[in-house]
Parts: sequence; C-alpha cells; structure tokens
Amino acid sequence: MNTLPADSAPLVDAVDAVAYTVPTDTPEADGTLAWDSTTLVVVRVRSGASTGLGYTYGAPAAVRVVEDLLAGSVTGLRAGDPPGANEAMRRAVRNAGLPGLVAGAVSAVDIALWDLKARLLELPLADLLGVSTPHVPVYGSGGFTTYAAEQQDRQLRDWVDGLGIPRVKIKVGESWGRCERRDRERVTAARTSIGEAAELYVDANGAYTRKQAIRLAPCHLDDEGVTWFEEPVSSDDLTGLALIRAAVSPDIAAGEYGCTPAYFHAMIASDAVDCLQADATRCGGITGWLRAAALAEAAGLQISAHCAPHVHGPVATAAPNLRHVEWFHDHVRIEQQLFDGALSPEGGTIRPGRSGRPGLGLELREEAAERYRVRR
Repeated sequence: MNTLPADSAPLVDAVDAVAYTVPTDTPEADGTLAWDSTTLVVVRVRSGASTGLGYTYGAPAAVRVVEDLLAGSVTGLRAGDPPGANEAMRRAVRNAGLPGLVAGAVSAVDIALWDLKARLLELPLADLLGVSTPHVPVYGSGGFTTYAAEQQDRQLRDWVDGLGIPRVKIKVGESWGRCERRDRERVTAARTSIGEAAELYVDANGAYTRKQAIRLAPCHLDDEGVTWFEEPVSSDDLTGLALIRAAVSPDIAAGEYGCTPAYFHAMIASDAVDCLQADATRCGGITGWLRAAALAEAAGLQISAHCAPHVHGPVATAAPNLRHVEWFHDHVRIEQQLFDGALSPEGGTIRPGRSGRPGLGLELREEAAERYRVRR
C-alpha cells in the first residue's frame, strides 16, 4: 500500500543543509563559463527516525536559503505530501525571488521530501513514482573545451568502448563562439573516437549567434552525423532557438535553466525545441520535473534529464516520453565519490530502484564528504 495512514501521518520534524565544494579533476570550461570546482548542497529532511536526502548543484549560499526561508515553511507539514510542501516553499520565497539560487534550494528540499516519503514507505523511489521506463538510457557528457585532444579521445572511448554507452556529447562554442575552427576540429575528432555507430551530440551553452549556429550545422555538424544541438543560442532567446530549429537537421534541445511550469510552457509554445530538457535540482525537484515532463508529453515532445544522474534516474523511470538522462562527468564523479548506492551505466542504461534500497537509494559517505565541507 503506497500511502501513509492519515490517522498516524508522520510530520516533517526538521530540515538542514550542508554545502560541499569539490575540486574538478582538471580545469573545465564550456562555451560561456570556466570552473575548477563544483559545489554540492545536500539537504536532509527528518521525520521521527527517518531521514530523506536531496541535493542540488550551485553555490554555498543555498544553505542559508534552506535554513532561513524554507525550513520553517515545511516543518510541521505531512511528510507524505511533497507537492503541498513544494507549494508552501514557493509561497515562502515570493519576495526573495525564485529563479537561480533559490530555485535550487527549493528543489533540494523537494527531492529530500520525496526520498523521505519513499523511505517511510520502505520503497525505492522509482517504485513509488511508478515505472514506465525500467531501463533508463544515458548519454556520456563532458568533452570540455579545456580538454586536449588526447583527453577528449580517452573520455569518449571510455564511454563508448569501455562502458558501451552509444551516445556522447562534447562542448562547443569555445570562448563565446570565437574559436569556431577548433570547434569543428574537435567535432571531427570526436566522430573519429566513437566510430560511426554511436550518436554524437554537441552543446554550445548559448555561445553562438543565430546565424553562426545555422551556418555551422549544414556545413559541418551534418557531415559528422551530429543529431543533438543543445543551446546553440541562449535559452532565453526563444525566437532564435525556433529559427535555428526550423533551419537545421540536428534536434534542438534546451530548458535546463527552467524553474517553473510557465517557463517550460513558453519554450514549448515557441516551437523552440525538439526535446525539452529539465533539471530536477533546479526546476522544483521531483515535483517540478514531473510537471515539465507532462507538459512536454502534452505537446508531443520527449524530455531529457539534465545532469545530476542519481537524482534523475528514479524520476526518469516514471516518464513515458523520456529520451535519456545526462551522465555528466563532473556530477558522476562527485556522486560516485560521496554517495553509497551509485548506479552503473554499463550498456548505456541505468536501472534505478533495482537494488531494493529505499528512496533514491543513496547514503552520504560522511567521512569522504567531510573534507570538502564548506565552513561558515
């Protein structure tokens, strides 16, 4: 029985958050940003002897948002009603503003609430949400613009030849699109690395201009069999995305920065994408991701989960219109290092919930995480 008895419904007793900043293994960059560390904000929601775990990627300041704005709005609510708590949090941050940092904090608490509910019911989260796609496809994601040719080649071959992942993505748009020749060379090298059978994706992170993206696709991306062109221009430029989508062969994807149903509705209504992306660590958690998936399905579109694969695995199983989950190098490395219960993408899919572990199936390795803890 996947419900909590109303006459003894457990309540949320406490909420806390901790930030961990983990250095990258090598310097990383995409078309519009460079970084040498990534911050994971872990939220715990407690009810009696049970604890739910959620997280987001962002800035350490998200901890203060959880403590100062969100904890009080969900403490005392029924632990079995994550959508109700989600609405309470959105109302609590009205004057603080939702997009960005605050949305990440709301998402982390929502994920922890869903994890808590599944643990209280002693169910894997995938089973609680319902399984539509038991074998969740993943694609290898990395290929940063800072990589030398040998490093890019090694990473792509590890995914395709080593793990059997039949789809991979590299970053393009280096230096806001000013290194187009190198972009082309790296795309060609990527095709050589993975062979003809694997799918090749590119992600410009909004670095190109509209006409630059339209010129690049038929004269080079098509030649190398690129089938996925992510954020060729800024995801705020819905008109530009729609124009590019109409002009090029690869599928256009965007949506990773969305945090409300209205955002996703506007992107879909603008004919801006062939595949909608949504990130549960930004869009309102599990609650928000499921709503984005429903909007995409209603429009006849597939949805792809952006990054944070161990959060997205269980919720992705519930989406009949799922295309895949991003197996992002930076987040995979952190999640495998800091959590017990990490999944394997061998063969190109993951199977969330099959271990039988309740909730997300993750437990934070306290000793491993402690050295990265952000002190305040």
